[in-house]
Amino acid sequence: MGRGTARWKMLQSRRPSLGNQRGVALIEFALVLPMILLLLLGTIDVGKAVNYWNDETHLANEAARYAAVNKSPVTGETINQAVHDEADSAELRNGGTGSVSSPGVQICIWFPQNLNTADDPVRDHNIGNPVQVVVHAQYNWLAYLVGKGLPIHSDLTGTSTMRIEQTYRANGSDAYTTGPASAPKQDASGTC
Repeated sequence: MGRGTARWKMLQSRRPSLGNQRGVALIEFALVLPMILLLLLGTIDVGKAVNYWNDETHLANEAARYAAVNKSPVTGETINQAVHDEADSAELRNGGTGSVSSPGVQICIWFPQNLNTADDPVRDHNIGNPVQVVVHAQYNWLAYLVGKGLPIHSDLTGTSTMRIEQTYRANGSDAYTTGPASAPKQDASGTC
């Protein structure tokens, strides 16, 4: 046997045969696919959450504007009801889905100056004082993957403050449903 033949046989013995590589690509793909899907679905979910947060900010701005002039955009409805109905999707409006918890979006109108006193109960409703609107919903991340087993959620909140331009009567005939005298709770309990 010559030198060339011996070297050739040595190289062939070091090279693994292609027969034992069969199916490796399928196994590698099966290992990588869940991570790729999680990344893709997570990106879609983040986009959806940002859209809902943006919608809540828009709703808060609209409600604050209506509250500043003490006028509901819909006859026979409070500002809270009218703005609630303007939410982009039924999922955000009503909740109860995997992504948005019940009761959906909550709209709270309150007066942060909080000057209410027994001798002057409408003092914080004067022209020039602030009126604040807080729009809140609880968003469940990757609800279609984790379901009820691993509740990962965030509170999405949009807030807007404007100055009162029309005097409030504070006697139940105003165009709003006011919240508490202190800042609204944002714990998805439905209290406002």
